[in-house]
Parts: sequence; C-alpha cells; structure tokens
Amino acid sequence: MPFFAYKGRNSRGELMQGVLEAADSGAVADQLFNTGVTPVEISVTSKKVADGDSWWSKLLEKKVTSMDVQLFSRQMYTLLKSGVPIMRGLAGLQESAVSKSFGKVIKDLRESLDSGRELSAAMRRHPAVFTPFYLSMVRVGEMTGRLEEVFLRLFDHLEFDRDMRERVKTALRYPSFVVFAMVAAMVVVNIFVIPAFVGVFSKFNAELPLMTRILIATSNFTVRYWPVLAVALVAAVWGFRMWVGTAKGLYQWDKFKLKVPVAGKIILKATLARFARSFSLSSRSGVPIVQALSVVAQTVDNAYLTARVEQMRDGVERGESILRTATATNVFTPIVLQMIAVGEESGSLDELMDEIAQMYEREVDYELKTLSSQIEPILIVFLGIMVLVLALGIFLPIWDLGKAALHH
Repeated sequence: MPFFAYKGRNSRGELMQGVLEAADSGAVADQLFNTGVTPVEISVTSKKVADGDSWWSKLLEKKVTSMDVQLFSRQMYTLLKSGVPIMRGLAGLQESAVSKSFGKVIKDLRESLDSGRELSAAMRRHPAVFTPFYLSMVRVGEMTGRLEEVFLRLFDHLEFDRDMRERVKTALRYPSFVVFAMVAAMVVVNIFVIPAFVGVFSKFNAELPLMTRILIATSNFTVRYWPVLAVALVAAVWGFRMWVGTAKGLYQWDKFKLKVPVAGKIILKATLARFARSFSLSSRSGVPIVQALSVVAQTVDNAYLTARVEQMRDGVERGESILRTATATNVFTPIVLQMIAVGEESGSLDELMDEIAQMYEREVDYELKTLSSQIEPILIVFLGIMVLVLALGIFLPIWDLGKAALHH
C-alpha cells in the first residue's frame, strides 16, 4: 500500500503531521477522523517513516519500562470507564506520552486497530513491552466485555510487582556493597600490600609462618597470572549465562536459588505471592481454572515454580482437585493448603487466593525488614576471618622479626 503524508488539526487546534500507510487518501482521512484529527492536506509520499529519527537518536532512545505500561493501564481504565472511544483515547495517550519509545508503541496500536486487529492482537506485536500474562488478561477482557475492569486489575498487579522488586533491591543494597568492598579489599591486598611486605621479609632471611607463606604464594600467583584469571572470570560468566539460557540450566538455577540461605525463602514467598495474586485476578475476570493456571504460570518468574504450576494445571485437567495438585507440588505451607481447601469447597477460591497473596506479602515485608539483621552476622564472620588471616599472615612475622631484632 502507498504512503500518504498528512497535515491536520486536533481537537485543541494544534497542527499534526506525519505519514500513514493506506489504500487511498480517503482511507487516510477516515483514520484521522477516527482519532479526532481533522485533515487539512493529504498527499502521496515515498517516505515510510514519519518521525525521521537518526540511527544515533534511536540508539540513545530510552526503552519502554514497566512504569510506562503501568501508567498506560491506569489511563486506559480511566478512558474506557469514561466512555471515550478507544481510538480517540489512544490518540490522546500518544500525544501526551512522556516516553517517546512508548509513544511509538501506542501509534502502532492505533494503526493495528484501524486495520481491523483486536487490541490483544495489536499488543502481541510488542512482546518486549507487553508480557504474555498482560496479553492474556486483555484478551479475557475483550471476550467478557470487561476491558476497563481488567486494565484496573492489571494496574494493581503491576504496582504490586514493582513494589515487591523495589523492596528486594533496597534490602540487598547494603549487603551487596559490603561484599563488593570485601572483594575489592582482598584484590588490593593481594596485588599491592603483600608484595610490599615480601621485600621486607626477604631481608631477614628468617623462616616465615605457614599463613604468611600461603598469602605470599597467593599474591604471587595473582600478580603473575592476573590476565589468565581475568579471562577465566569472563569465560565463567559467559558460560554461566549460556547455561542459564538453556531450559534445563534455568530450571536448575531457579531451583537452587530457592535453597539459598536467607534469600531463598524471600524469593519463594515473593514468587508465591505473585502466583496467588495473578490466580485471583484471572479467576475474578472469569477465566476457567485450567486456562488461569496456564496464564499464571507465565507470571511466575522462576522456571522451577513455573513447572510446579504447570503440574497443577495438568492435574486439574485430569480431574483432580486444586488442593490435591497444590499438595503434590511441595511448595505451599499447610496453612495455605488449608485456605485453598476452604476456598475450593465454598466456591470462593479467588477471594481466598487474594488473602493468600496478602499473607505472603506481609511475610515478605517482614523478611525484607529483618534482612539486614539476618545477613549482618554472616558478613561480620567473613570480615573477621579476612582480618584474622591478614593479621596472622602479615603482622605476626613482623612481630616475630621485631622481637628477634631486640634480642640481638
């Protein structure tokens, strides 16, 4: 189809211009009228890109963030609830978009809708922006006619998810800084401090303690073979990323993360809170249980737990109860299983799942608040060991040499 350059004015009288692909100029005029723009001039053009961005500006352009999608969900809920036609609403959102990259996404959604696609199908063209769970929920909203309600629930879901991730990052900031400082200190000591002491020790021709000899050997190895160590570190990181990139590797790594002391239980509870919240949202939106479990499995950001949710789905498909399938996964606590049983019997599983999500959220909140106090003893022990090794290896021989010099 040919491309048409257009100029027009929106409802506020502002001049709008760009390029649209259509069968003829009449189709372009229809597209513009549908988005609230009155065309002034339409002409055939060979240009295919309306924005004319250079490759450099595209390279520096910020990517779409989860906050952009969250704000979009809230705005869509408000517009649809107010009765604004979806094409006009998207046109307004495109004009007011703070993120230029997300504005392009909204523009593509408008053009896809105008060509006859459904909103969920239009969003599916942007997998990096809209998650499979998001797409599934929008599809459910289209089928049930409750799209505005789905957008509100998606906003709440994204808000919860973002808040959970931010709290985990905040809690891990201090321990990460301490660990980095300890590693940096060990590198500096090995490369600069110990070699300086080696020159002092060699002048006395005395037998050095075992710990000192170990430190000197470690330092010599580090100084002599640091390029090999750097290459080995890069190769190890690359190999790990390749391994995690495989389905089996990701499954094993995600399973291992749940067993890590202190952090493992936080990851497990946060993931199960996301599972319960997503399941409640799907169930309330009218999604059948089997389909809901398939959709929810996509929101669980852990390959091991995703497999457990899919195991639940397979069990329900075979006619088993949710309680039985949940028990077989071995990831839920007895209290949660009891709540699932009550919800299944009373027919209010969505409400009970919401309560389960809130319970896990409270537990995660408590764990995050006490995370620093749980990690501090471990860090202090490692720091103490490091100081002890350096004291025995460096200062003990100096002390011995000092006493020998006094006797002479």
